[in-house]
Amino acid sequence: MEIKLLVGYLFATIVGITLGLIGSGGSILSVPILVYILGVEPILATAYSLFIVGTTALFGGVQKAKQNLVDYKKVLLFGIPTLLSVFVTRRIIVPNIPEILFSTSVFTLHKSVFIMVVFAIVMIMASLRMIKPMPSEIKEEYQKLNYRKIFFQGILIGLIAGFVGAGGGFLIIPALLFLANTPMKKAVGTSLFIVAAQSLIGFIGDLRTDQILDWNLLLTFTACSILGVFIGSFLSKKIDGNKLKTSFGWFVLAMGVYIITKELFL
Repeated sequence: MEIKLLVGYLFATIVGITLGLIGSGGSILSVPILVYILGVEPILATAYSLFIVGTTALFGGVQKAKQNLVDYKKVLLFGIPTLLSVFVTRRIIVPNIPEILFSTSVFTLHKSVFIMVVFAIVMIMASLRMIKPMPSEIKEEYQKLNYRKIFFQGILIGLIAGFVGAGGGFLIIPALLFLANTPMKKAVGTSLFIVAAQSLIGFIGDLRTDQILDWNLLLTFTACSILGVFIGSFLSKKIDGNKLKTSFGWFVLAMGVYIITKELFL
């Protein structure tokens, strides 16, 4: 058991390093680490993930703010619809999903399996975003802000983040680039603040009096992830983030396929 804890905390550091390097992606690993390595029940793991992702992203966002790489107006522009959506998802939608969604004589689809499969699909979506190169500058046709699309994108990001416990940075960064006319470096810093706010609000929306949390595990995992953010921010000055993002995208794709295979067929 001790070895599993050490391995889990090592991977928690990698979650933070990835967030510090590319501003997204690392949080997508927190749920699989919690479930498959640390043995946390899937629905509880999504709640843990929101706290881990939110706290870690907040530390990363503060670092970016010191470098003047955060657009606070766009944090509010995306943040308000996203916060509302993620809170409603954790407070109302997730608790009201039935424990058994579908059942036949040969197969039963449980809520926990459904959440892991949806999570795996989100991982695959995220991996495709990561594998595809991001532009370093915004093209002319994207110069005008699209407030309607920004609002609905915020609602979608909050829904996904709240349901699977991921930060949604892989959706936020493209939205900041193409809908909100944000340079890439500033999009990363702005994304971290949005991820922090929506994840922590989602976690608060999930708190219930009958829920027992392992704060020792949660805080240790979070501390390792925060350490990783500082390491990642240091390495970002020496490593090409786009190349790393592509390689990490292939890894996330493989993980998503593995989770679907394990949950549905093994």
